[in-house]
Amino acid sequence: MALLVTHGRLVTWEEPNRIVDDGALLIDSAAIAAVGTARELEARYPDAERLDARGQLIMPGNICAHTHFYGAYARGLAIPGPAPKDFPEILQRLWWPLDKALDERSVRYSALVCLVDAIKHGTTTLIDHHASPNFIDGSLDVIADAVEQAGLRAVLCYEVSDRDGDAKAQAGIQENVRFLKASAARPMVRGTFGLHASLTLSDATLEACADAATGLNTGFHIHVAEHEADEEDSLRKCGERVVHRLHRLGILGPRTIVAHAVHTDEAERALLKATGTWISHQPRSNMNNGVGAAPIDRMREEGQRLVLGNDGFSNNMWAEWKAAYLLHKVANRDPRRAPGDFIAQMAAQNNARLAEVFFAGETIGRLVPGAVADVILVDYHPFTPLSEGNLPWHILFGFEASMVTTTIAGGKVLMRDRRLLTLDEAQIAAEARAYAPTVWDNYRRYAERALLA
Repeated sequence: MALLVTHGRLVTWEEPNRIVDDGALLIDSAAIAAVGTARELEARYPDAERLDARGQLIMPGNICAHTHFYGAYARGLAIPGPAPKDFPEILQRLWWPLDKALDERSVRYSALVCLVDAIKHGTTTLIDHHASPNFIDGSLDVIADAVEQAGLRAVLCYEVSDRDGDAKAQAGIQENVRFLKASAARPMVRGTFGLHASLTLSDATLEACADAATGLNTGFHIHVAEHEADEEDSLRKCGERVVHRLHRLGILGPRTIVAHAVHTDEAERALLKATGTWISHQPRSNMNNGVGAAPIDRMREEGQRLVLGNDGFSNNMWAEWKAAYLLHKVANRDPRRAPGDFIAQMAAQNNARLAEVFFAGETIGRLVPGAVADVILVDYHPFTPLSEGNLPWHILFGFEASMVTTTIAGGKVLMRDRRLLTLDEAQIAAEARAYAPTVWDNYRRYAERALLA
């Protein structure tokens, strides 16, 4: 039966954006069938089921361009030995021992707790980058099943790396290939081809990935120049910087996402622009890891395809908006950097265009007839005027995660009046918590070996 969402302030996120006062939209199956005022649509569709927004904002769901579900068990985890002094040590002593500690059960619960978080925060599309070198085969199916159980939309890949040996690198390649083919049968899930980073990949492995991807209509999802070590490794191994190396080996292109790009130079960014490659910015992670601030204002001037992710932080994407808005002002000591309309363009419109690369033929991130019905209600009642022009600053200075009351994805109501309908949050948290000691014990063994290396 069709669902008519009525009596809210409709934020369409079109270009240019429109706000419809006392607006309504009709959801029929998985798509938006009509948009207008509540009075118009109630008269046209008197038999539709009603969902009264009660003056809340009706908006497209948020989108995350780069995340890591598998990192969920890092929350509260103690790293043996002294605190890591830089990002390479964080990789060696936190993330690489943790990904080795994961098995099928922990991969599933890592995904589920992140999906609960996404629904509560109104994030309806997530592009995930997965690693579990002791559970590779079928790992993406486990995550995809969790995504479908939640009812969200996701793009998944497996992180190929040489750091655990050739056999596991080849297994990672095969998992990407297998899932890219299998995901075609999943309406809300798509695949891409995951790579860790240049510093853990040989030319031979990158060539094997490019060959394996031939004919699959895919690009790649890879970390690039998050820290100077990535560039230093590439110069040492190949005599060229990371982006030039990836271009030579056929990795860049309009279906490829490079995460971070903090330490790319002007020539590298020109190549990213020329190839139509997407650059994903993750300010909270960059601050946490002390890797620096990507030159996003310069990237904007260069015409880069710049999007916003969270790198495994909470799926409260408005927190990422706020971090991006503030980080570049303090890093550059210039309050003109990263203006609010730029942040909104990156996080709303650009993220939606990226999602449409994977969900071909779909209109995502806009409340218009024919678009996918990924919709959230936000209980925000401003005490100053709100308009199309100043909405980004209302989001940056007024929105809080607790204001999301209802989340709909693919036309299905996943949370209504803050009550989750597809996932049992308490049960998932209890089962994840019960398994945490096993994951942490496994992690500790690997982390102690890394400390001695």
